[in-house]
Amino acid sequence: MTDPVDAIVVRLTGLHPRLIDLSLDRLLGLLARLGHPERRLPPVIHVAGTNGKGSTCAFLRAMAEAAGLRVHVYTSPHLVRFNERIRIAGTLVDDATLFAALEHVEQVNAGAPITVFEVITAAAFHLFAATPADLCVLEVGLGGRGDATNVIPPPVACAITSISLDHRELLGDTLALIAAEKAGIIKSDVPVVIGAQPPEVLDVLLAASEQAGAPVLLRGRDWDVEPIDPGFHYVDVAGAMTLPPPSLPGAHQHDNAGIAIAAMRAARPGFPIAATRTGIAQADWPARLQHLHGNLAALLPPDWELWLDGGHNPGAGQALADHVSGWDDQRLHLVVGLNKAKDAAAFLRPLLPHAATVWAVAEDGQHAALPVEAVIAASGGFAQSGPRVADALRAIPQDGRPARVLICGSLYLAGEVLKQDG
Repeated sequence: MTDPVDAIVVRLTGLHPRLIDLSLDRLLGLLARLGHPERRLPPVIHVAGTNGKGSTCAFLRAMAEAAGLRVHVYTSPHLVRFNERIRIAGTLVDDATLFAALEHVEQVNAGAPITVFEVITAAAFHLFAATPADLCVLEVGLGGRGDATNVIPPPVACAITSISLDHRELLGDTLALIAAEKAGIIKSDVPVVIGAQPPEVLDVLLAASEQAGAPVLLRGRDWDVEPIDPGFHYVDVAGAMTLPPPSLPGAHQHDNAGIAIAAMRAARPGFPIAATRTGIAQADWPARLQHLHGNLAALLPPDWELWLDGGHNPGAGQALADHVSGWDDQRLHLVVGLNKAKDAAAFLRPLLPHAATVWAVAEDGQHAALPVEAVIAASGGFAQSGPRVADALRAIPQDGRPARVLICGSLYLAGEVLKQDG
């Protein structure tokens, strides 16, 4: 039986020739007919970037909820269920509420050209405006300047996470061009928190902030993080604090946690340190170096570890490589499935030297999956055909010693893996 939400999405897909179209006019017209719900949101923290947006939003939500705040959250894409995209005052939207909101927005749109993401965004704003909350965390879907989330009035803070080469067909084929698109969320007099960035990216972001008249909170100048054993130090002009290890593994999560802390302190001066500590230690965000223990893990020897990460671009590949370089106590096997639009070779390049074996996969339900043969080619012929995740896990050679397996390369693959793992 077809899910009613999926049925609406299928109908909406036919209203505009492109899945993604970075323009705001269609959505602004729809929001006007809906009574401008985007103008009735609680204070907003707007998060853009290439890698780390979702993790930063997860840290923001966890900190705010630890302080007793009611938080709306809008993120994308979903991994298993569509509902994951919209969290209303702390609770994921239920099926009936989501269906009613999408149906209402579809009716108000009355068949006008619109993208699916624009309708989802309008539905989220419609739901958020109807329920009181203390804070709203919005993750940019793609880019920034022309992203559907950028129709909001000025937020209380902006945050820009690590920028890497991704979606070049839409955002530009250089880091500077991509950074210019991400900088489109920067607003006059709204503090913008900037994490660690390549020099050419930082130049663009600082110039855009100066032109907009936005105060900048820059890592290494206005705030900083320093890993320690077992946690990390955070410091800014308001003072320093020692924090527990981020709940999300990986050295790159220190930067994301720091961005979240700086943005929260800019949005809510005097935010409690106790809630900051709790939120950093308890944030949950699936498929970000997630340790799996379910059905798929049961296909491996009991002393093996199975990990999942949805990173899919060159920056994510490097971040993963930096992390697995610390796993040299055991052999590492990679199970990799990528998307057609991604630079598969650039993602794999930093990871291959750490892998004992590589297995190319493409799941039946994986959206826009790159064919297994293309993944093998991108690995320089090193990878072997899975061709499915379960097949690959069964085929990995075992010599009686513990080992680790990392499934990676695509958020869409990650969603299929989470469904199978149970």
